[in-house]
Amino acid sequence: MVTVAPLPDWLRAVYPFEPKRFATAGGTLSYLDEGPRSDEAVVMVHGNPTWSFFYRDVVQAVRPQMRCIVPDHLGCGLSDKPQAWNYTLPNHIANLTALLKSLQLKRIHLVVHDWGGPIGLGALLPQAEKLGRVVILNTAAFADTVVPWRIRLCRAPVIGELLVRGLNGFAWPATWMSVTKPLATDVKRGFLFPYDTWANRVATHRFVVDIPSGRGTASDQALAAIESNLPRLRDRPVEIIWGGADFCFNRHYFDRWAGLLPQAGQCYLDSAGHYLIEDEGPAVIQRIAGHLLKA
Repeated sequence: MVTVAPLPDWLRAVYPFEPKRFATAGGTLSYLDEGPRSDEAVVMVHGNPTWSFFYRDVVQAVRPQMRCIVPDHLGCGLSDKPQAWNYTLPNHIANLTALLKSLQLKRIHLVVHDWGGPIGLGALLPQAEKLGRVVILNTAAFADTVVPWRIRLCRAPVIGELLVRGLNGFAWPATWMSVTKPLATDVKRGFLFPYDTWANRVATHRFVVDIPSGRGTASDQALAAIESNLPRLRDRPVEIIWGGADFCFNRHYFDRWAGLLPQAGQCYLDSAGHYLIEDEGPAVIQRIAGHLLKA
């Protein structure tokens, strides 16, 4: 197993949490468990190439009133980074499902972003009786053919792995391509902190390779099952909050969600990129917290 070093002081200043650990068959997950002890919690699920760091300000806003569970997927953040594990959508869903089962939660609210959409919904929709409020941030949980050339390049055989793992050509460009406002120095360092070597970038690359392609893979099948369950969200309080300047999850994806969930609240932020919490933090956090903590 490859794990990251203890957190340096500069990172603790912007990520002031004490992560917990949960063992899976593939390795140990790191996760945040913040706020009052309760069998009701909000689960925040990140994407690629981020980690629980992405939700740090949301956690601090919500945790005074609600328990917050924020995992790092295997291979991401402060979780173990096994080199031979099968990094596929069904396996990430299984890990999250196991973690949530261990916590014995009876009511689960959900915030998802990027890959967190299919992983989080893949874990919760089969147990929809537990699912409460949902916040959808720049993600997809349905099959689609709109994949930017920059991402297609990163999944190309041989060159893709060299680019992503050797040159950090996914996590590093995301620190400026996924925002419209420059990140503060330590925030940029925080996003990149877990992904500092070839070995530690294993999941960053495997997530790109695993993007469902319609060729009948296990992840294609898992995504089809999730998509078939999306109508279950129509009787749940859902808020769609979108960064309109996202080069990947663009207006096309927002419109698909709006069509699937016509009852959902909508907040479209033209000036925010893929990392919309970084670009429009106060507005996004206020909207998320307001939705989750609504009486």
